[in-house]
Amino acid sequence: MKPALKEQILTVLAEIPPGRVTTYGRIAAMTEGGTPRLVARALRELPPGHGLPWFRVITASRKLADHPGAAEQRRRLIDEGIAFDARGRVAPERLWP
Repeated sequence: MKPALKEQILTVLAEIPPGRVTTYGRIAAMTEGGTPRLVARALRELPPGHGLPWFRVITASRKLADHPGAAEQRRRLIDEGIAFDARGRVAPERLWP
């Protein structure tokens, strides 16, 4: 991944406010040449202790992606007041931007 694209992805990630979520695709659309898969890759490559709100990124279906940190992601979102419906989706009004 080009360093400039990774920087764009991480800049967008840093701007997601508490209590809101966005999708891999929305982040990709805010970059020059990004794709949802590249956004996921950038998140997987975050170094320990980075402090970025990776947990505020969800799938286009408004669900959590299937990954090893999904339980922690769910807990962090609930701690921020994000509720999940019976099908595991986040309400559309919680999407940013």
